[in-house]
Amino acid sequence: MKEQTKAKIGDIQPFEKRVWLSSPTLHGEELEYIAEAYNTNWFSTAGANVEAVERLMCEKVGCGHAVALSSGTAAMHLAVRLAGVKRGDRVFCSDMTFVATANPIRYEGCEPIFIDTEYETWNMDPVALEKAFELYPDVKTVVAVHLYGTPGKVDEIKAICKRHNAVLIEDAAESFGASYKGIQTGSIGDYNVISFNGNKIITGSAGGVLLTDDGAAAARIRKWSTQAREAAPWYQHEELGYNYRMSNVIAGVVRGQYLHLEEHIAGKRAIYQRYKEGFKGLPVSMNPFDGINSEPNFWLSCLLIEPDAMCRQERGELTASYVSENGKSCPTEILETLAMFNAEGRPIWRPMHMQPMYSANPFVTREGLLNAGEGSSAVGRDGKPLDVGRDIFNRGVCLPSDNKMTAEQQDIVIKLVAGCFE
Repeated sequence: MKEQTKAKIGDIQPFEKRVWLSSPTLHGEELEYIAEAYNTNWFSTAGANVEAVERLMCEKVGCGHAVALSSGTAAMHLAVRLAGVKRGDRVFCSDMTFVATANPIRYEGCEPIFIDTEYETWNMDPVALEKAFELYPDVKTVVAVHLYGTPGKVDEIKAICKRHNAVLIEDAAESFGASYKGIQTGSIGDYNVISFNGNKIITGSAGGVLLTDDGAAAARIRKWSTQAREAAPWYQHEELGYNYRMSNVIAGVVRGQYLHLEEHIAGKRAIYQRYKEGFKGLPVSMNPFDGINSEPNFWLSCLLIEPDAMCRQERGELTASYVSENGKSCPTEILETLAMFNAEGRPIWRPMHMQPMYSANPFVTREGLLNAGEGSSAVGRDGKPLDVGRDIFNRGVCLPSDNKMTAEQQDIVIKLVAGCFE
């Protein structure tokens, strides 16, 4: 950090205990269900906890079938396989997301084509998706994410997929408990994925679930996830399978966490609202959502710095630096300040088309293909940055959003952020 104290943060003391981005919030019932697995000797990938998780997910989300799996990534992989892709096929994929959204496309030997983001929800831009179908009319699979627990423009994306006869895979890994027009995320696509990773709205320490209304598809997932074993009296295998089933122990943690889902969402919503109120007067805005049609789960609270309030910031592949400037700040300064006071923030997901392993893949904006290297300076016909994901990444910060963070601790985080703009 170039200047370790701007005027209003010099006398603030670091937190004694680290304030986390989003760590597990446990309650005790988890241990009861783990003990049940232990006492009944069901430690494998079957048992009452697994059955309960699958039933609860169907009831909550509103899908006909749920298959509990070892991770959200495993669920995404099998969803891509269910879509019927063949090696060499192209698949449209949200650009601003965690890499686990895109990698399963590669697992199946397919090429991800990344679709740019829109500012209203930070999710896949329907205009860019339609443009992508104009450029690649043979594509028949779309993977769309609900970023940071906020539903995307569901109606428009679904209509485009239907018009082009494309399978929609919904990556709801971050958005369990969120809804769009009263419909739960995780039920919107043809095949839908939820994650129970350690930092999610509820956790199993690991685990995920694939949801669908297609009973035959669910049966295929059950088979594929248990090494594709055939119904024979011996171990017989006629197609490729995987060791992807959820253990009864992890399912016990999920089962206990599920009892507190609405409590967790309420806590995250309160954190978001406190930030929104606390940042009034600063040149920042919170991660947006459609307040009419969607209700996020507020998994992570994020801010976006106004362009005119950005100080100079340089980011390489592995390092970042900035030049301190009065009245301005940048994500690097804010993150370094939070770290100095023992609080955890994170950069916004770096878009997939900016990742070294995917930088040669096609990237489609609302005005068409964008070549590598153009994104930082290209401007659209509306005068706004053409590469929306890159712009949000450059100006955005994921703030401490842990449900165990007290209001007093959050007030200090707000002061630290405000102090960066002194």
